[in-house]
Amino acid sequence: MVIYIAGASSGLGLHTAQQLQAAGMTVVAGARSFAECEGRAPDGQYRLALDVRAEASVERFVRLACEKFGPPDALICAQGLLNQNAAAEYTDQELNDILDTNFLGSVRLIRQVMPLFREKKQGKIILFSSINGLLGIPFQGGYTASKHAIEGYAECLRMEAKPEGIEVCLVTPGDHQSGQKQYRRHGAADSPESPYHQRYTRAVHQIEHDESTGSNPDELGKKIAKALCKRHLPARLLIAKPDQKLAVTLHKLLPTKWFSAIISHYYGQL
Repeated sequence: MVIYIAGASSGLGLHTAQQLQAAGMTVVAGARSFAECEGRAPDGQYRLALDVRAEASVERFVRLACEKFGPPDALICAQGLLNQNAAAEYTDQELNDILDTNFLGSVRLIRQVMPLFREKKQGKIILFSSINGLLGIPFQGGYTASKHAIEGYAECLRMEAKPEGIEVCLVTPGDHQSGQKQYRRHGAADSPESPYHQRYTRAVHQIEHDESTGSNPDELGKKIAKALCKRHLPARLLIAKPDQKLAVTLHKLLPTKWFSAIISHYYGQL
């Protein structure tokens, strides 16, 4: 099975790529940082430079991967950019960067591989959403918006692609120990001069605690590998601890006012 995966240099994308390789799949891993180390990696993955924000880079990645290994059996869009800030203080550039990477980057990849899937009359697409694709938390408005966009896009894509034998799965991770803090950006709310600073600091502290005590990212990768080996992809893989799964359920069941009060209290906003 040939897998093309974006965002494979760090975080959940890295752990997923490693577990796919360990499961015996042929992994073509893409990331911007691979520009200086293209080719076969020690763990067996084949690395290619990939900047999902640039159409030419996406086209090159798919073309070279196809020339080397043939068309993919599955595409995994695991790239992600997180910039924490107050929703009202994001700059246009900050929001553009988040949406261009998380959402439009996936659209560009799908646009390139769809003709390959269509020719084979089959294919599997896995899009990384998040618990934040289902509900919002303080100071992750840009990231949450990008994941909500992925949720809506995937729902439409699933219906449109099914008649062509192409399946779409949303992976919805909760907090995992995957080094997100190292790559996180901070906006204006991080400044002591921001009116949000104190509440921002409390929220970020809770977010970082939840990530540091989160799930094992290798287990997420194994679950994705298992799903790919099945005849049909599930529509969604919700991979999270019980308390975060409960939050998703409560978001559906409780009145908005009640749920918002619970989340606000948890992140130190009240």
